Amino acid sequence: MRISGFLIASVLLMALNTSLFAQQTKTKSDKQFEKAVQLYNHGEYAGAMSQIDGLLRDDHAYARAYLLKADIYYDRKSFSEAIAAYSKAVEIDTAVFPPAYYIMANLYFGMEKYSEAKANYLKYLSFKPKIQDELRRMNENIRLCDFRAAFIKNPVSFNPVNIGHNVNSSGFEYINAVSLDESQLYFTRKGADPRSDESFFRSVSAVSSNGSLNWSPAIEIGAPLNTEGNEGALCVSPDGMTIIITCCSRRDSYGSCDLYLSHKVGNNWSEPVNLGPGVNTTAWESQPCLGADGRTLYFVSTRRGSFGGSDIWKSTLGDDGNWSAPLNLGDTINTPADEMAPFIHPDGHTLYFSSRGHLGMGGADLFVSRMAADGHWQAPENIGYPVNTKNDEINLIINAKGNEAFISAEREKGFGNTDIYRFELPVQSRPAMVSYVHGKVYDKNTLKPLAAAIELIDMQRNTAIVNSTSDQVTGEFLMSLPVDKDYAANVSCKGYLFYSTNFNVSKGNDSINPVKLNIPMQPVEIGEKVVLHNIFFETDKYELLPYSKAELERLIDFLAKNTSMQIEIGGHTDTEGSDSHNQVLSQNRAKSVYDYLLANGIAAERLSYKGYGETMPVAGNDTPEGRALNRRTEFKVTSK
Repeated sequence: MRISGFLIASVLLMALNTSLFAQQTKTKSDKQFEKAVQLYNHGEYAGAMSQIDGLLRDDHAYARAYLLKADIYYDRKSFSEAIAAYSKAVEIDTAVFPPAYYIMANLYFGMEKYSEAKANYLKYLSFKPKIQDELRRMNENIRLCDFRAAFIKNPVSFNPVNIGHNVNSSGFEYINAVSLDESQLYFTRKGADPRSDESFFRSVSAVSSNGSLNWSPAIEIGAPLNTEGNEGALCVSPDGMTIIITCCSRRDSYGSCDLYLSHKVGNNWSEPVNLGPGVNTTAWESQPCLGADGRTLYFVSTRRGSFGGSDIWKSTLGDDGNWSAPLNLGDTINTPADEMAPFIHPDGHTLYFSSRGHLGMGGADLFVSRMAADGHWQAPENIGYPVNTKNDEINLIINAKGNEAFISAEREKGFGNTDIYRFELPVQSRPAMVSYVHGKVYDKNTLKPLAAAIELIDMQRNTAIVNSTSDQVTGEFLMSLPVDKDYAANVSCKGYLFYSTNFNVSKGNDSINPVKLNIPMQPVEIGEKVVLHNIFFETDKYELLPYSKAELERLIDFLAKNTSMQIEIGGHTDTEGSDSHNQVLSQNRAKSVYDYLLANGIAAERLSYKGYGETMPVAGNDTPEGRALNRRTEFKVTSK
């Protein structure tokens, strides 16, 4: 019998009432109703409906006939007609079958008519039902009715645009990543055939003559990322140099699906390497996302320690090249239901994810959470209706500018099952503004491009926020950073002196007008000098400021890797003040650096220091800019 749990109660009640008629005089309507119930219980819906219609032509107020008619409509999934019939029954007799209000409430709820659903839940509650599961579900649904009705009444702006047949197919496309400059789109495709495996694809963007963005025909990324096995859910680091992919059932996997890492080598990708037992377990690991620093990995896992279902976890890459033991993001983000598809914006503080556990529009909804100053995640905010619907919304990627998003969704007039759409992100869900830094690392003498390690430091917080590398073939790099901040850059490459500089990123530095850092690397030679741009002192003082620590640590690391090298620390001033005063100041500043290196394990025989005062200017002293260049600390290679 195709009868719902709630409708069984209705049918049993009617059957009970029918049996009572056997002991009483039955009217013509009673006999017709009894016949209709018998036909219904045998699945003969058409005959039952015919009996009911005949009954109601003669007896318009026979409430139980409307209940049975409603049950038949329900079984036929004609829900609007079912509601109309239930409504007629309780209009005739409000107490004829109180669960009818509960059934109508659930139907209205499924049809997203939340005001009507709430009214019927409250009416049913007035009959003081005793079933605890019903009471629990009603109270939860009433709360959802209020939430969803408010969201529908106040929709966010949402005008999704299908990005076209060059990307979307008759199968399934799931958005994975978009490059910082939005020139490349990475996604997973699964064919329409249920037996199809997932594979990675890439498309390149181009601006048309009318200013719109077009995408080239998608090409499969190919080996070694794609194999004959099943791969899906990749992420690309913001600098474009690292990919982490999900691979399932490989020989070296620790569980059903594991995370693997691949580095860009020229125009190719290295063989993916399992991230190891620190990150991967016998459980399911998937849906990775790398932070802008290139060292923070967010991913989804069903491992032990989760709050339930799948949770979002975080691991950090250490200086030793190993990933830390993952940390659960906590119950502010994770719930007893499923959390999925984390995406951390390049601002480093705005997390987007999908959840079935937080208050939503139904299924899985998209949420945004922001990191507080103390490093904890704030309560997630629903991105809003109609971005979120009663269906599942899972994949969301935000561009670096923070104004547009890409979503995977199944919609009418699409090219297949799940397509990729682009839309303008509602203002209230946007991340912090970021800007761009573009540069090239090269040999100072030969101009040959170099693959170098690049570290960017937030000078206010005195912490490294990006660890990246320049491209092995072109020497170029592209990074996205929060605006209105001062940054220090340290660049190192084997066989070269390290390079440092500092700069400010403003709101005007977008992908078209980025901060430009051209970095000439000096081969290690005796007599060569390096200006330590990120060594700082207060005016007319020689105590090292805290902001100097990152630069000093890089110098210590450089000396540790060049164990036979000896250097001289040189201090220099501008011409403000007397010659003797400047000589003493420069000597003391050089000694402060010397003392720091000694205290941190650099042998005294490898170090010397000297103050040069104002005797070796590199610029004129008649402008503030020139004097700033002359006030410097540097080191000179005295032996290699």
